[in-house]
Amino acid sequence: MISKTTGRFTDYQGFIVMDPETKEVKTIEATIQTASVNTNQKKRDEHLRSPDFFNVQKFPTMTYKMKRYTKTGETYTAVGDLTLLGATKEVTLVGTLNGVVTDGMGNARAGFTGEGTINRKDFGMVWTKLLDNGGLVVGDTVKLKLEIECIKEKKKP
Repeated sequence: MISKTTGRFTDYQGFIVMDPETKEVKTIEATIQTASVNTNQKKRDEHLRSPDFFNVQKFPTMTYKMKRYTKTGETYTAVGDLTLLGATKEVTLVGTLNGVVTDGMGNARAGFTGEGTINRKDFGMVWTKLLDNGGLVVGDTVKLKLEIECIKEKKKP
């Protein structure tokens, strides 16, 4: 179709290991609960959870594990493995460090924005429907946008 559908995952966890002095990223890992997909349209979300898309009964999570990263100016590029529907593919995320602050409770927080693109068919997500005019209901390209805020883990006494 000609419009874009946006959605998000509401249940996820992950961590970033970063040198506080140099801001060098050492590790990025995330686990996302696929059943938490939310596009604000119940019927579509149920279809996305079905075997046609995320198949949440068989594949309840997707994961991302960074393999390497580079920093050019203010831009970070993380290359890692995304595992979705049992398939693992290399995915590049490009982003920025939005800032580091100390919140009112004394926690150090860092904010990041990242973007990337995947082809859903690379992960075996092949469902589609042809319209009468020849167009497709679902495109193959999925744009990823991440807004991440991390809290620095406090050292245990």
